[in-house]
Amino acid sequence: MKKHVSLTLAAAALIVLSSGFIFRDLVKDILSDKNEVAVAPAEHAAPTKTLYDFTVKSLDGKPVALSGFKGKKVIVLNTASKCGFTPQYADWEKFYKEHGDKIVVLGFPAGNFANQELDSNEEIASFCKKNYGVSFPMFEKISVKGDDQAPLYKWLTTKDMNGWNDKAPTWNFCKYVINEKGELTHFFGSKVKPEDDEFKKAVGI
Repeated sequence: MKKHVSLTLAAAALIVLSSGFIFRDLVKDILSDKNEVAVAPAEHAAPTKTLYDFTVKSLDGKPVALSGFKGKKVIVLNTASKCGFTPQYADWEKFYKEHGDKIVVLGFPAGNFANQELDSNEEIASFCKKNYGVSFPMFEKISVKGDDQAPLYKWLTTKDMNGWNDKAPTWNFCKYVINEKGELTHFFGSKVKPEDDEFKKAVGI
């Protein structure tokens, strides 16, 4: 009996210890992101592709050619429904309503960080509409890093393809800014919001 209790206690201690390491790593990831910013240098290689070379699927499974956004700036977000940054949905919805005629917000749900996204596209669509009234374009759940990285994010994070940037998302709600020619110009970390001066400068408002 004593041996059984000892093994049980040892297993419980191991679980608690492991959870502590996981929690520590999650906190480390979030805190290290800060207000991270990367800007395209004045001189950089020409991109081999632009945003307009990609077609993605909407939350209801319909193909959307991103060439349809020619002539507008585009903000690409990797979103999640169960994250500390999830309330940013409200910030970006407000921004989209105010500037959507010139600057489009595109949301790409992903579960790469602590699996903080819902399982199905239907659940995601319902959550976004019910809780934040999201009206900006949302797309099917994808992977934004790793071996199964979606082609769009492969372009956003590969210097040889976009001309200068190799910065992948460090957590949920990172932002990539695309200019009116479909070229990547800026990367912003999770904590950066639409009202931040650096972001407003990047999009010209």
